[in-house]
Amino acid sequence: MYLDGQATRGQNILFTGYRWENRFRLLPREHWINPVLYVEFENINGSDRGMLEVVGHDGVEDLAESSVEGRLEKKRELEAKLILGSHWKGLTIAENFIAEKNVRHEPYEFGYAAGISRPLALAARAERCQFCPENFQVGAEIYGGLGTHDDFGLRGTSHYVGPTVTWTLANATTFKVSPSFGVNDRSAGFLLRFGVSYEIAQFGRVAQKMFRGGQR
Repeated sequence: MYLDGQATRGQNILFTGYRWENRFRLLPREHWINPVLYVEFENINGSDRGMLEVVGHDGVEDLAESSVEGRLEKKRELEAKLILGSHWKGLTIAENFIAEKNVRHEPYEFGYAAGISRPLALAARAERCQFCPENFQVGAEIYGGLGTHDDFGLRGTSHYVGPTVTWTLANATTFKVSPSFGVNDRSAGFLLRFGVSYEIAQFGRVAQKMFRGGQR
């Protein structure tokens, strides 16, 4: 579950809505290509500036709308991704095909993302370490829109390419920075995407034990 908000200089700070996501691993064992199905429902408004992906004919003009005007536009959308991941000689390779549909009478929108990354060192040290090379991953990504179901293709779509750097601490906190550069006139010239996440190992089992314990 994500709670979204945005702040634009010279404008108000706004709560823009929420997102719910889940991932389903389609094959229980490791294979050369490991498919994962990602499903998301989002209930946000037009002032949201989160760019988790690019779909349809999203372009730089979508970012120019003021937050006051955008908050009047309601977006309730379903999104699905087919994520294909592979590991080869220390490299992590991922390709995503994205399909998104507004629950109202709007066309299906499509997009893609692909990336490759590698840790600075493959062998992990025995001692606990924050700045060890194996804690850093560097790579590159490309992503963009693929139009709609009645206008599928690259015409009139925006695309981005750039490096990625990920730093994972010993306590499972991860920092990711991805500066991206637009490659055509429909794209923004420069985007800086960054994130901080904390992974709770076996969260489902922990939550299950907590609820069961409360019933005793």
